[in-house]
Amino acid sequence: MPLLRRTTLMTQIEEPTILRRVSLNLVVMAVLTGGSLRLYRAAVLQFGWSNSWSWIAWTFFGGVAILFLMTTLHLGNHPARAWLWRAPMFALLESLTEIAVSLVLTYLGLERIGSLTATFEDWQSSALRIGTVRMIAIPLFALVLAFISTIVRLILLPRKTAHPPEPPQSAEPSHTPEPTP
Repeated sequence: MPLLRRTTLMTQIEEPTILRRVSLNLVVMAVLTGGSLRLYRAAVLQFGWSNSWSWIAWTFFGGVAILFLMTTLHLGNHPARAWLWRAPMFALLESLTEIAVSLVLTYLGLERIGSLTATFEDWQSSALRIGTVRMIAIPLFALVLAFISTIVRLILLPRKTAHPPEPPQSAEPSHTPEPTP
């Protein structure tokens, strides 16, 4: 006889998918975001440089989309009150990862500043810029996301009243047939 009998509750528990487990982890999501952003930037500058303003705009917005999509994937798993510490921590870990990947790419000679290969002096100013921009952009995005999600929740979700409505009482007695033996 098993120690625990199978109940209805036990049959409804499901293991979260791999994407859900990854998105719940702050460190993993920040590292994935920082690494993917820096590799995206390196690939864009290495293989696709163009003088077209529309191409430059699309690649910029592609990087912004990656950053905010990954941030949303992580923050969306937690209540908005937890975002007060999660968003800055995500920004810090993401920028540190991006700076570390940039350092490795600079060491390998693959990091670009425009059409030129980046040097370690360029890396220092780039690291400062990355840290500053991420530490401002991600918490501001989280603030806007919290505001929008709160508004949507208030508009779309039905409101629960403090006291449930009482069922209407009729003057006539209820005539329910009694079961026969």
